[in-house]
Amino acid sequence: MRDTFLVGVGMTTFGKFPDSGLGSLGREAVLEALADAGVSARDIEVVACGSARSGILQSRESGVGQLIGWEAGIEGVPVYNEKAFCASGAMAFNIANLAVSSGAHDVALVIGVEKMSQRDGTGRPLTSDGMALESEVGYTPPAYYAMAARRHMGVYGTTREQIAAVAVKNRLAAAHNPRAQYRTPITTDDVLSSKPIVWPLNLLDCCPTGDGAAAAIVVSEAGAERLGIVPQIRISASSVGTGFYRHQDRDMTSFSLDKRTSRRAYEQAGLGPSDIDVAEVHDSFSIAEIIHYEDLGFCEPGAGGKLVESGDTALGGRLPVNTGGGLLNRGHPLGATGVAQIVELADQLRGRAGARQVHGAKTALAHISGGFHEGDFATSGVTILTKYGR
Repeated sequence: MRDTFLVGVGMTTFGKFPDSGLGSLGREAVLEALADAGVSARDIEVVACGSARSGILQSRESGVGQLIGWEAGIEGVPVYNEKAFCASGAMAFNIANLAVSSGAHDVALVIGVEKMSQRDGTGRPLTSDGMALESEVGYTPPAYYAMAARRHMGVYGTTREQIAAVAVKNRLAAAHNPRAQYRTPITTDDVLSSKPIVWPLNLLDCCPTGDGAAAAIVVSEAGAERLGIVPQIRISASSVGTGFYRHQDRDMTSFSLDKRTSRRAYEQAGLGPSDIDVAEVHDSFSIAEIIHYEDLGFCEPGAGGKLVESGDTALGGRLPVNTGGGLLNRGHPLGATGVAQIVELADQLRGRAGARQVHGAKTALAHISGGFHEGDFATSGVTILTKYGR
């Protein structure tokens, strides 16, 4: 397998844009990524697009990737449309990376996009595909994570204030991100007094839905040389996996799949959790970030609450997590999120994150999970990026 490099990124502001379609959102992100890499639409050899829900209703007969490719002037190339719920963007990134590392292509475009501000009007809760029955009896993401929070509190003594600290920390980071959906700083009291959703989680513990797109350009060494690009970021690992249903740790304070996917990524990169300088993790709910600290190896099981309370995962801390504001504040257009995490980490490794810059960052990790299956995540993706060259 050949070395692969991330050479360009782009994304839209995340929010609710009822007058924008998939094509216009995707085009904006793709054109920015092409310009960032210094390449043109005709240089793209393959496209991988992650979009969890939007394509069924809004791309008609064409696939979402084809639609956006045509909008950006890309045609006549293979296009892979990936659906893995929240992990759709990470899956698309993995497909693009495989296409380049295998030698099949030298220049790949990754797209993550979602349009969620216009739903079908039924008011039905958002759940994983195939979970209509479960949602009718209350098994929705907020309910699941509320149960996980109560279990974590009961087993490890994690406090409600520690859980709220995740939302406060990530909002402080989002205040410096002009593309985040919510940027006004909040306090612990704000979180604890916000609208109750499912105890112990309140409104500010939950990520918002919205619209947005993000894009990335992946190249081989040969592709970079041909296009005159000097790579600055190496893709050291891209690991994805599907959930376990026969043998898993039936433990709501941890996810078997995330532990396995992250360990595979560390092995691919030849690194460990202590080598990570900055991370983006799937904080769809505040308690989720605490659990992910533990499953990714950033701290011991049960120590996630104390880790966020210590300030270690805040801007200026030992291991800043979700410097772009996370899903809680940047927003969570499902298919776009996994690629948006890559955009944030690319900016960090290239030293252009402004007031949220993690100084000296050389190694970055992105983590996202999507869907549920038999008590485990359906899909998990972990990417490790390292600074390359001078």
